Amino acid sequence: MLENISVIAFDIDGTLYHPWALNLRAAGYFLRHLKFFLCFNSVRHIMHETAPLPDFYEYQSRLLAKKMKCPAEKAKEDIQRIVYDGLKPIFAKIKPFPYVKECFERLKAAGYRLALLSDFPPSQKGDTWGLLPYCELVMGSEEIGALKPSKYPFGVMAKKLGVELSQILYVGNSVRYDVKGAKNAGMKAAYLLSGWRKIFHKKHPVADISFADYRQFSDIVIQ
Repeated sequence: MLENISVIAFDIDGTLYHPWALNLRAAGYFLRHLKFFLCFNSVRHIMHETAPLPDFYEYQSRLLAKKMKCPAEKAKEDIQRIVYDGLKPIFAKIKPFPYVKECFERLKAAGYRLALLSDFPPSQKGDTWGLLPYCELVMGSEEIGALKPSKYPFGVMAKKLGVELSQILYVGNSVRYDVKGAKNAGMKAAYLLSGWRKIFHKKHPVADISFADYRQFSDIVIQ
C-alpha cells in the first residue's frame, strides 16, 4: 500500500495536538472576542470553498468586514492582531500528542521525507514542538492562495518537493479537508481517529490508513 510513498506530510491543527488543548487554554480569549471569532469562522468556511486567489488575505478581510460591518483595513488588522498574533502565546503552552516527535524521528530514520502543510501559518506555532528540523518543507496554504480541500495547495507542495502527488501520504484529522482533499488531489491519506471511531477502532472507509496514536501510525508505516 505504501511501497511508492517517499514523502509523509502532516496537517498541524488538530493533527499534531488535541483540539481541546487549544479550546481549554483559549476559552477566555475566545469569549473576549466572541463576536469576532463567530464571524471569522463563518468567513473561513467560505474560504475553504474558494478557488485559488492572488489576494487571499485581502479577500478574507473584505468578507470579514462585511460581516463585522467595519472597514476592510480594520478587519485585516483585527485578523492579524487577534488570530495570527494573538494566539501565538497560547500555542506556546500547548503540548503535542504523545509520541509525535518519536514518530517523526522513526520516519526520518526509515528514509521518509517529511513535510508540514497547514491552513494556518505554521510560524504561529513557533518551532512546532521541535519538529521543524525533521521537515524538508513547511507550508501555509494561505500563503499560496487556497485552503484545503482545494487540490491547489497539495499540488504546490508536491511541486516544491519535486515528487508526484501519488508519492505523498498526507496525515490529518479532518475527513473533509485532509483525507478527502488529499485523496482528490491524487495522494494517499492517513486519518487520525477521534470520537466513536477511536473508541471502537473503526477505520474510516476513505482513508488508506486509520490510526489512534502516533506510535501506532509509525508501526503501520514502518513494517
